Amino acid sequence: MNRLNIGFIGLGLIGGSIAKALRASMPDIGIIVYDIDEKTRELAKSDGIASQTVSSIDASFSSCNYIFLCAPVSMNAENLAALTPFLSPSCILTDVGSVKSGIHERIEALGLGGQFIGGHPMAGSERYGYANSKARLLENAYYILTPASQTRPEQLEDYQNLVTAMGAIPLVLDAKQHDYITAAISHLPHIIASSLVNLVKESDSEEGIMKMIAAGGFKDITRIASSSPDMWQQICLTNTDNIAHLLEDYIEALSAVRNKLRAKDAHVLYDFFNNARIYRDSFIEASSGPIKKSYSITLDIADETGALASIATMLALNHISIKNIGIVHNRELEEGALRIEFYEEKDIETASHILQGRGYAIHAKK
Repeated sequence: MNRLNIGFIGLGLIGGSIAKALRASMPDIGIIVYDIDEKTRELAKSDGIASQTVSSIDASFSSCNYIFLCAPVSMNAENLAALTPFLSPSCILTDVGSVKSGIHERIEALGLGGQFIGGHPMAGSERYGYANSKARLLENAYYILTPASQTRPEQLEDYQNLVTAMGAIPLVLDAKQHDYITAAISHLPHIIASSLVNLVKESDSEEGIMKMIAAGGFKDITRIASSSPDMWQQICLTNTDNIAHLLEDYIEALSAVRNKLRAKDAHVLYDFFNNARIYRDSFIEASSGPIKKSYSITLDIADETGALASIATMLALNHISIKNIGIVHNRELEEGALRIEFYEEKDIETASHILQGRGYAIHAKK
């Protein structure tokens, strides 16, 4: 059996995470990488992720079974034009964009509908670029596939198997359905988060008191505002109608809340918060759900040099991977001064046992 060859046009956070996940699960595959950034290409090669890197789109991609279009959406047309002369008839083209209708239209116009399956891994980070990519970013995340009109069942099945090999969960949707759904659960929240951050920036005092004490709930709901502005500019320009429609609905909803607030109707305000709480709590409690489950603990630590490093080292020596670690400045919603987030639920119990053995008071939060 011939070796599976996979090409990447662009290798940022998502493309890099896909490449790393595939390399981890299928070590013998060939991975060919083109990226405009030479340092990214060099890093992918030195990491052992890329089998081959190229400085332009050339015949190196002719042997590919799959090619992932991972450059910014605005570059897709140019990259497709450069790639088409070297495209094998049996190769499946895919992308990782957050908007699907536009790329499907472009593919159909090029007559490549029989070789394209849109892809959108529902995973990400406020950080971006290949340097921040990691195989586990895709673990148990939904990976949406949007077949073209000419996609054959066996092509879709093979791609679903590839997604499963990454550790993700394939979910097949129509391209237009996908764009409306992601506008609601991904694109609109980014606009809301960025709007809230800008509002606080404009409302803050010269001393920056709001910025200084902002923590807890504010940081939780605005974290995504730190994402790549280039990417979100392109998403807004390519999924405009869906986002604008939902934004109008949201503005109307906010106006209704404002009226309830000014009326000081205690019963109505209670129902507003309670209905939201009930629906939010009904979301799937798993990392694959629309709101990812967090496996974390908080604990009190001494305010002294090396305290945080000591805990991180202790857990690392016991082979416990830390997903995130940071100081909790606002205790409105949780106890403990240090919050540690893990990749897997089982690590909560192990880490708690180790740290309690060293005298730390643990506050588990699943």
